[in-house]
Amino acid sequence: MKDFLAEFKVLLTYPQNIILLLARVAVAYGFALPALMKIQNLESTSSWFESIGIPFATFTAYMVSGVETVGIVLLILGLFTRYISVLLGFVMIGAMLFVHIEHGYSIANNGVEIVVYYFLFLCIFATFGPGKFSLDHLLFNRGHFNE
Repeated sequence: MKDFLAEFKVLLTYPQNIILLLARVAVAYGFALPALMKIQNLESTSSWFESIGIPFATFTAYMVSGVETVGIVLLILGLFTRYISVLLGFVMIGAMLFVHIEHGYSIANNGVEIVVYYFLFLCIFATFGPGKFSLDHLLFNRGHFNE
């Protein structure tokens, strides 16, 4: 039984790089519409940020829009994945605190549920890296776990 479990564990490691690639693309896709909406009208984004109490609303609107837009590209390419995941994680923390937390947990009430899922995926990318199917692996492979 011990040998079977060891072999099963090895078998489960084979698809990990494909799963990391698919997860990166899915998270990037999830950021696409919100980023596009923000960047198409930065004045409205800034006004909205100010209305919900985000400090330095104009500066923050530009920063969040920029991080999200660049983040989409970098996640898809798997380039600087750990760094952009940390930055996007901060964006998700801001979204939790300023937009969603007052609505509770459930997505049905615009709660933090989906934001938590995105944050957890970003934590996975920051911790484990982008996997072998990435520019990080191609350009910077230094023998890191999962890279």
